[in-house]
Amino acid sequence: MAVRLKDIARDLGVSVVTVSKVLRGNADIGDETRRRVLKRMKELNYQPNMMARGLASGRTYTIGLVVPDLVHPFFAEFAKSVGGVLRTSNRALILASSEEDPEVERQEIRTLLNRGVDVLLIASCQANLRNFYELGDARTPYLLFDRNFPHLAAHFVGTDDVKVGEMATRHLVEIGRKRIAHIGGKNTSPSFDRLRGYRNALTESKLPAPESYIVVRERMEESGDKVGFQAMQELLNQPLKPDAVFCYNDLTAIGAIDATLQAGLRVPEDIAFIGCGNLRYANYLRVPLSSIDHGTTELGRIAGELALELSAKPEQAPKSVLVPSTLVVRESTIRGSGGS
Repeated sequence: MAVRLKDIARDLGVSVVTVSKVLRGNADIGDETRRRVLKRMKELNYQPNMMARGLASGRTYTIGLVVPDLVHPFFAEFAKSVGGVLRTSNRALILASSEEDPEVERQEIRTLLNRGVDVLLIASCQANLRNFYELGDARTPYLLFDRNFPHLAAHFVGTDDVKVGEMATRHLVEIGRKRIAHIGGKNTSPSFDRLRGYRNALTESKLPAPESYIVVRERMEESGDKVGFQAMQELLNQPLKPDAVFCYNDLTAIGAIDATLQAGLRVPEDIAFIGCGNLRYANYLRVPLSSIDHGTTELGRIAGELALELSAKPEQAPKSVLVPSTLVVRESTIRGSGGS
């Protein structure tokens, strides 16, 4: 026989309303009472009937997440972190991939809206975005992450990508490099801002930033290693090769390093490389990769908590949360650094 809320309430000598509030994550329940209720739920293996709760409340207790690429390490780690937060409040996460295609993204958003998700989390691949609500239900709150649209009054969780570009490029300057190139993306706020940070740092250091040293490409999330390989081949054909490269993300850097090694050059002695994202396996690559760590797990935690807030109180003034980034130095910029 299925365990009911009234069974848990009777066992603990509390009201059904109290047990229900604990289940919904309400803040007006004491820590000790919450602990007792959750402990008893676990002991009895209580499984809430989310369909019944949805019919009663008008919610589905689901959160939709649209990313450019489901298998990209950054978005996979972000989704895992968001899911962990939602799990504690008995919310389900529905994942969708836009495959870096604006029309596919619109289709996926429509599908999630039709499913009645309570909140949408989106890293959009749209070049110009006016309003997600033109795609469907205007009642569903949404949260942008990683990719921002400053002109749009929307909640955002991400990093300061101008500072990311400055931090990465300054590191290359500090290790003595003078001919610093950039392999960047197109049509997204991280692409624009990292490029701006790169230029800021070179200007500050009175170093040139020739256009021939800036190679921008599309689909940097979905096929960054291949794009990085091809972009690096273009840089290697320059009359005066760069002695360092700041890459849009770690996958791009991996491809660029491969092209460099295949050309018979050494990393970092001939060309140093730094990426963005700090992949979990960056320390175990053929040449361990220096990178900018975005705090991906923390980004997911904050986004998950904000999604829960929006689910309970959709009408909130837009807020922007930026998680600080950190420099992680490894052998791709300083031989024998041993960093991690």
